Amino acid sequence: MMSVPGARLGVLRLPLLGAFVRWRHARTAAQLPVLALALLVIYDGFFGPQLAPKNLAGVLPWLHWRGLVVLALLLVGNLFCLACPFMLTRGLARRLVKQQRPWPRALRGKWLAAGLLVLFFWSYEALDLWASPWLTATLAAAYFVGAFVVDGLFAGAPFCQYLCPIGQFHFVNALASPAEVKTCDRAICRSCSTKDCLKGRLVDGRWQSGCQSGLFQERKAGNVDCTFCLDCLHACPHDNVTIAWRLPTSELWTDPLRAGVGRLGRRTDLAALALVLVFASFLNAFGMVAPVYAFERWLAGLLHTDSEALVLLLLFIVGLIVLPALLALAAAAASRALSGAKEPLLALATRYSYCLVPMGFGMWLAHYGFHFLTGALTIVPVAQSAVADAGLPWFGAPRWDLGPLVPASWLLGIELLFLELGLLGSLVAAYRIAGAHLADHQRARWAFLPWAILALALSLAGAWLLLQPMEMRGTFLQG
Repeated sequence: MMSVPGARLGVLRLPLLGAFVRWRHARTAAQLPVLALALLVIYDGFFGPQLAPKNLAGVLPWLHWRGLVVLALLLVGNLFCLACPFMLTRGLARRLVKQQRPWPRALRGKWLAAGLLVLFFWSYEALDLWASPWLTATLAAAYFVGAFVVDGLFAGAPFCQYLCPIGQFHFVNALASPAEVKTCDRAICRSCSTKDCLKGRLVDGRWQSGCQSGLFQERKAGNVDCTFCLDCLHACPHDNVTIAWRLPTSELWTDPLRAGVGRLGRRTDLAALALVLVFASFLNAFGMVAPVYAFERWLAGLLHTDSEALVLLLLFIVGLIVLPALLALAAAAASRALSGAKEPLLALATRYSYCLVPMGFGMWLAHYGFHFLTGALTIVPVAQSAVADAGLPWFGAPRWDLGPLVPASWLLGIELLFLELGLLGSLVAAYRIAGAHLADHQRARWAFLPWAILALALSLAGAWLLLQPMEMRGTFLQG
């Protein structure tokens, strides 16, 4: 028997939590409260006060939700997708549309998802989504409609795998998370003839679906495309699936043939998606510090335009597409020259680009952690105000003075800690990737060096951004 390290000591072994995860309705139980919050966001966004710090749509999604999901990724893994309320529409859609067609083969990579992420980040700044409860509510409602239509018309989980920007954020950053859904013993999988974790089965007279993302557990590795839905766990008749602990970032330097994904080192589309998210972590933060305004004015003058949307579009195309591609190719070229490798440049850039994921994740943690820690308690007065606006002043007058969760003097230290943890993760990942493909230690060190320099440069850029006054969105305080 071949046991998987960490599997037998996984989440299912924890008291209470393990029993909850094994419960067949655990995901629904997690989704329902999140659904209730989403509906409150939509209602208050459309009908509540349109001042963002006084509206649930201006506070919950952009301040609390983002802060909590990155902390969940850091401590466990992709818990948001587990509790995603948008997937509650999938079952309803498939009851109405009995015959689903396969998702178009030409759209099965991550290129469309990467493009949608660029479009989302541009829209966030160009439309000031964070300051518009109405637009935020519209976006949330569009998510429900999109999931309903796409997963109603197409088989599997195409909305999650190929479209959802939130899902792609979690898939990529979960590469650095400390847990994954995996088998306990691969020998049991090899002897299983029914493959229920993939195909589904009847459980107590009710159909339990298998993995709709097509991740066959025997050959599944890592967190890419895994929504933590736990369908495989409940469908497995051998109790052979768990949420197992692992060394954070270890997925980045191992490259087995993965079910439904293939080899990361050959997925240029997935590497491009990862680079978009890494550089978005810095560009998104840059959009909230004072120097961005001077830069935008300079760029507008250069283009002879007064269109902020056009200026931002160029900024995001360069910052999320052109610059990442050029830097990755330059690092790959230097790595190849220094190590004497013979591989094509694009292949090297694809393989090593994943090492930057922890650096980007560290920046997301620092940035979103800043907003969460400075405004976590704003949910109290916003909830008080929302209830009072409904004619039910049960909780008294809103306490608009509430906001920070920790003293202001702690913030920079916490942000820099997250950032440097990301740098450490990227350095380790780059070194291990080089060592896995070059047996000669001297050549591996030379191959590692350009990527280490790139990660260090990003870390210094992140530290500079964190030292700038940042807008305290979601509160009445402005940086």
